[in-house]
Amino acid sequence: ATGERWGDGRQESSQEVGQLMAQPKLHFGANIALGVADIAKQARWMEELGGYEYIAAGEHFMRGSPPQPTHASLPVMAVAAGATETLRVLSAVILVPFYHPTVLARATASLDMACGGRLTLGVGVGGEYPVEFEAAGLNVKQRGRRTNECLEVLRRLWKGEQVTFEGRHFNLKDVAINPPPVQEPHPPVWVSGRRDVAMLRAVRYGDGWFPYFYSPARYRDSVEKIVKYAADESRDLSNFQWACYLHTTIYPTQEEAIDVASEELGGRYQHGRDFASIVRDYAVAGTVAQCIDRVQEYIDAGARYIMFSISCRREDRARHLETIAKEIIPHFQKGSG
Repeated sequence: ATGERWGDGRQESSQEVGQLMAQPKLHFGANIALGVADIAKQARWMEELGGYEYIAAGEHFMRGSPPQPTHASLPVMAVAAGATETLRVLSAVILVPFYHPTVLARATASLDMACGGRLTLGVGVGGEYPVEFEAAGLNVKQRGRRTNECLEVLRRLWKGEQVTFEGRHFNLKDVAINPPPVQEPHPPVWVSGRRDVAMLRAVRYGDGWFPYFYSPARYRDSVEKIVKYAADESRDLSNFQWACYLHTTIYPTQEEAIDVASEELGGRYQHGRDFASIVRDYAVAGTVAQCIDRVQEYIDAGARYIMFSISCRREDRARHLETIAKEIIPHFQKGSG
């Protein structure tokens, strides 16, 4: 009986997925590539190049021990926003467990107001570097529950409500912020992650899905799961934003692109797996034509907001930004509504 009910649900989900994915509009962005010291310069250049709608900045607080270079997302986004007129700023991602909801609500509302409503908040729970949780006096095992509570309170505070909340990690009595964000009902929240619990978080507390290190097949599967979760939660996904964070490496041959991406990403992340295999499975790597084909696979799987994470040699980063803007994005904009 369980299998029959699941089968019926999958059929209904597939129909709804088809309806959602019929939306043709595509959106593109890129991460900080030229370094934090040049963030204003990069943001202005991306706006001049055209095609880009987003500039993304992630964060860690102590990335390993000894720590690798990293920065806090909110101040970096503020600099990018102040240097531009139309480019949206995206946290990719902000580590929610490190924030009290009142502090996060006030800081993000101020940023959204200062940039004229151009903030999109990409959120994650972290956990790759337990040492940064220890350094902040946090229990890494509680990061999911802290995030859920914070996001629940955050969305209420953004509305300008007076919030009373009793949770496991946060307790508020008659707390409010003034003024609220410019965007109505609030800045979009894209929930990042890779597992089912993150998908459910996106349905309950988010306005979009924003996975990383995903194959197109896994992305398609996540779309179907989120649609099912949404049906179970009576959540309307009409305005839900389907995003994807794609590590991207462009060189004259696919072999060189995979080698460069493996070296770059292997130095950035600590995994017990061969990074060439990870790049083949999860990244966009190769010639311009091969990268276009690969991005199309993610679009076919349901992604509508494509965020390029440039993963290449330092001296090639500016070239990547320009190549994406002039050769890859225009290919998709020709057929995008």
